[in-house]
Amino acid sequence: MAANVTQFDLAQLPGEFFADPYPTYARLQQDTPILALPDGSYFLTRHGDLQQIYRDSRRFSSDKRLQFAPVFGTTSALFEHHTTSLVFNDPPLHTRVRKAIGNALSHRVVHSLEQDLQHLVQRLLDQLNHASADVIGDFAAAIPVEIVANLLAIPADDRAPLRRWSLGILGALEVGLDAAALDHGNRCVSEFLDYLTQLVAHRRRHLRATDEDIVARLLRWRDAQAGLLPAQLLHQCIFLLNAGHETTTNLIGNGIELLLRHPEQLQRLLAEPELIDLAVEEILRVESPNQLGNRTTTSAVTLHDCELPAGTVLTLCIGAANRDPRVFTEPDHFDIRRDPNPHLAFAAGIHTCAGLHVARLEARVALQMFFQRFPKAELAGVPRRAPRARFRGFSALRVRLA
Repeated sequence: MAANVTQFDLAQLPGEFFADPYPTYARLQQDTPILALPDGSYFLTRHGDLQQIYRDSRRFSSDKRLQFAPVFGTTSALFEHHTTSLVFNDPPLHTRVRKAIGNALSHRVVHSLEQDLQHLVQRLLDQLNHASADVIGDFAAAIPVEIVANLLAIPADDRAPLRRWSLGILGALEVGLDAAALDHGNRCVSEFLDYLTQLVAHRRRHLRATDEDIVARLLRWRDAQAGLLPAQLLHQCIFLLNAGHETTTNLIGNGIELLLRHPEQLQRLLAEPELIDLAVEEILRVESPNQLGNRTTTSAVTLHDCELPAGTVLTLCIGAANRDPRVFTEPDHFDIRRDPNPHLAFAAGIHTCAGLHVARLEARVALQMFFQRFPKAELAGVPRRAPRARFRGFSALRVRLA
């Protein structure tokens, strides 16, 4: 694949690409940092270009209505959701939602989650099968669902379908979808909306002044500012679960695999547990859970002598930018002592991930407790990568535990 990068097409990726896309990204970064794709969009791979675009929200829009219309159809549940959620909007809606959420995802609030998170991780570790545990399905995926459900105050008995809904809705953002995947995604949005309609109505009737969860904050903001329509409020709840689930699952799973595949780094972490925060940042850089982002030009711009008219769709390759040799020494080397580490796994600018503090906490606690409990864990067979270009993670990761 890397030998034919000028024919690179996101809509027709070969199977081997998903196992290791980075040689292809490196060639594109070196030879064609802005590549015209067959559909008329452009693919960008350099760290500096992504930084510039992320920090210029006036010329590079996050609004996806024109981009999603031919994929989802303008009357579908998926179109309604993905064009309403926080991440795919510009101000003023983006600004209103960020203000409504307030400090619900701040350092202070996140710190208060740590004890409950530790209890959750301990319980999950106790339940793992030592002979062959799937640390994705049995461990990594269970953590963010529970944490985000707590932030949304979703009752414990209602959480069973959350992961299925999240995977179905986010899966619709991948390239090359078939009709079955779109149908499944639409059903997931509809089922989730039906559930949230009842939940939010119940919460409104029983809202207390002391409630600080995100649903309570959105309800208060809507009442005080008239800033969110009822449907918009529901879609932000869906977005917060989706944003916190898939990417954090991948972050934890990618971290376990990287440390097991680099035993010298794992031994260093075990000997110096204070390196855990740097280790999490390096995992985010080397195997960014979210590999691709998008922007649309709002006016004519020039990038690398390439004239781009207004309305041009850009795909921003975070996975490539995080290994840009112009920024990172030995970019393909996994080094848990790397510092500074200006990766773009959480994007930048006004769309910097709202839940980055939660994701970092979940990864730090999960990885530290996992390897303290099982320092001699080893891979059991070949890990199975999910065939996704946008969200990079494992569909299964089997590990023998000592």
